[in-house]
Amino acid sequence: MASILTNGSAMTALQNLTATNRKLDETQTRISTGLRVGKAEDNAAYWSIATTMRSDNDALSTVKDALGLGSATIDVAYTGINSAIDAVKEIKDKLVAARQPGVDRSKIQSEITELQRQLTSIGSTSVFSGQNWISVDSSSPDYTATKSIVASFSRASNGIAIGTIAIDVGSIKLYDAADQSGILDSTDTTANGGVSYSVANLNISSLTDNDNDVKDLEQMISWTDTAITKMTSAAANLGAVKQRVGLQKDFVSSLMDAITRGVGALVDADMNEESTKLQALQVQQQLGVQSLSIANQNSQQILSLFKG
Repeated sequence: MASILTNGSAMTALQNLTATNRKLDETQTRISTGLRVGKAEDNAAYWSIATTMRSDNDALSTVKDALGLGSATIDVAYTGINSAIDAVKEIKDKLVAARQPGVDRSKIQSEITELQRQLTSIGSTSVFSGQNWISVDSSSPDYTATKSIVASFSRASNGIAIGTIAIDVGSIKLYDAADQSGILDSTDTTANGGVSYSVANLNISSLTDNDNDVKDLEQMISWTDTAITKMTSAAANLGAVKQRVGLQKDFVSSLMDAITRGVGALVDADMNEESTKLQALQVQQQLGVQSLSIANQNSQQILSLFKG
């Protein structure tokens, strides 16, 4: 039936053209953003998963930064202890030289004093980001004997978990301003002369060649050697922790890449597929416009029936 009120062909053609335009807009959006799922309305489940995992990946990026900061702090403490070991070895050598009868121990002490000053400088300057792990004050309100480095972030069914790597600063400190309990400032008392001393403040300038003084000197040598052993153990522990931090940092980087790939598999657009769709839809759009134009011309043909 020919009608001037209802053009069924034009309505059908318009619906098809509208659907094609909508698909074309969707494809062009995917191509411009690179995302197959860019909004919740595209795919609510995938969008929700992707949004959560992107948030977790951002948290892992912060964890990676924290590991880098922790690694640098460990490295500074390790470097300080390593330098202190060299200085204490020099002090030990001076003490062994002072064991020789007839030497001028006051001159040797002047060299030891300079080395002790160097040790103090090493302790006070081994600071990174405001943290000093080898020269501490255990009476400070914010002091903790165990330092923690944020090492991981994970999401489980029972909530979020943050993993840490613990470092026992109490076992590696060289100086403690509160109670002199560090490796270098902890005191011992000679068995014969009853002199209290530490590696940081021992003084041999008044020692003579009598038996008691010589025994005291030998005790100082032994005590200094013990300090070297303790510092060596502390440096080894720091080295092991630093290695673990490095491994964890590499793992976090790999985990972030894996999460990024997983999110991409859910929401990224296949550009080869979308480009093919775009070309097909552009052809459909052109055909739809022509079809609508032809359908609209059908009404014009009715006029020819009324021409005289």
